[in-house]
Amino acid sequence: MTTGRSTPSRLRFDQVVLLLALATGLPGSILSLVLLWTGDFTPRVQWLLTGVLVASWVGIAFSLRERVVKPLQTLANMLAALAQGDFTLRSIAVRTDDPLGLAMLEVNTLGEVLREQRLGALEATALLRKVMEEIDVAVFAFDDEHRLKLVNRRGEELLRQPAERLLDSSARDLGLDGFLAGSSPRIAEAELPGGTGRWEIRRTDFRQKGLRHQLLVVSDVSRVLREEERQAWKRIIRVLGHEINNSLAPIKSIADSLRSRLRKTQADDRVEDLEEGLGVIAERSDSLSRFMRSYARLARLPPPTRTVVDVTQWVGRVVGIERRMRIDVGECPPIQIRADADQLEQLLINLVRNAVDAASETDGSVRVYWTARDGHLEVVVEDEGPGLADTSNLFVPFYTTKPNGTGIGLALSLQIAEGHGGTLTLRNRRDRSGCVATLRLPLG
Repeated sequence: MTTGRSTPSRLRFDQVVLLLALATGLPGSILSLVLLWTGDFTPRVQWLLTGVLVASWVGIAFSLRERVVKPLQTLANMLAALAQGDFTLRSIAVRTDDPLGLAMLEVNTLGEVLREQRLGALEATALLRKVMEEIDVAVFAFDDEHRLKLVNRRGEELLRQPAERLLDSSARDLGLDGFLAGSSPRIAEAELPGGTGRWEIRRTDFRQKGLRHQLLVVSDVSRVLREEERQAWKRIIRVLGHEINNSLAPIKSIADSLRSRLRKTQADDRVEDLEEGLGVIAERSDSLSRFMRSYARLARLPPPTRTVVDVTQWVGRVVGIERRMRIDVGECPPIQIRADADQLEQLLINLVRNAVDAASETDGSVRVYWTARDGHLEVVVEDEGPGLADTSNLFVPFYTTKPNGTGIGLALSLQIAEGHGGTLTLRNRRDRSGCVATLRLPLG
């Protein structure tokens, strides 16, 4: 395979062109000189014509070399300028009716394309830098040795140091080594020079010049979480106040009424009034007690204890518990997942019970089936009931449309699903009236 490097044993391209040009004129020149020196010419004429002939021969050879080599040198200079990022050099007086002119034209076109691409890249880079400076999240880029290679203005504020001092520092020295380990995304509490609080940590990998880098994005979510906590406490207090007042108001009213009647009525009437009033008090007290037990159950759900769960057996146990109607179970593939069997059983009981309640209103049926898709298990519960009237409050704790419902079934089910890294969705059926509940859990 030949290369462009010259060696002492090889002639340069311009030397080869010159020798070929000389060789081309050599036969004619020799013939002319033979005829000149053998002819009947005076020595003065012979020497004069010999000088003119040799000078013309050599001059034409050198001129031919220049005509070939000069355009190639121009092309080389233009390509070298492009390689150095100089896109201003152009070839002028380009002709399109010969191969050399076409080559010059193509190089000019290439230079223009590269100039536009470079301009676009510079504009995109400027926009990216502007965005990184303006966004209120800290952005860091680390190489495969966990050394900082890029940081934005928010990152400088978070570490309380300018970029000049931060670059090439190790993640351990910056106190960010813990951010480069663990799951992503996640919320973590950390103390940094620029503030202490809860941070959302996101990481992703990218390659630069063939080397692996990590992009770390750190955003302060303390304020957002505090606001969410305040809103959650407001909702909880509103629900608790409503439920407690609903029980305490009749208790107080009945107690005042009993006390008043005891002063005015006879002994026999007192006993009957006492029994009726105490019954109401006991009923409202039991209702308040059930509410508090339900709230405690929702608030104290423990983390899942994962074991191997056979989906066929799990669904079969839940379907066997429901005695009010026959539930159709689809023919589905055998699948096993790692999950908390007790929590999943409670989740599916809630879904099946709601489906049976809905289907009983319209004399419909309930069907349960599952499948594996995109690395997840999908368990579907379909009913032929009236469907969902209000989908915005489905997972709001203690919201219920049932006369004797507690309003924690779906909220608890969603909490169990999310605790397993999954999702729970409910929607109305499109083919007919009814509801579809879809539980999606990771197989891994």
